[in-house]
Amino acid sequence: MTSNRPSAQRGMSLIGLLIIACVVAFFGLIALRAVPTVSEYMTIKKIVKRAVESSNTVSEVKYHFQMGSAADFVSSITAEDLEITKAGSRIIVSFAYDKEIPIVHPVYLLIKYRGSTADN
Repeated sequence: MTSNRPSAQRGMSLIGLLIIACVVAFFGLIALRAVPTVSEYMTIKKIVKRAVESSNTVSEVKYHFQMGSAADFVSSITAEDLEITKAGSRIIVSFAYDKEIPIVHPVYLLIKYRGSTADN
């Protein structure tokens, strides 16, 4: 006794596959555009840390940051954007900047970067 009824098909339809591919491509696009800004942020933190470790005055911190950012091609922040304070004999440097990443016109991804040597 065999039935002529076809067995139920299982799996993903072509439409489902296309939708999943579009979602993956969208998040991949965001990741490809955001990763360089995260890398630049990490570089800025490294430059600030080196500037504080090798300086004793505010002007020396700014000078060392300016030289380090020129060497590492940092363009999002300058030495004038740093907030430099002294707590006793310790120099504390804070910085903050925003990065707009165009996704598709008129949609942008805004990332707010903040850092400080007081966190260390």
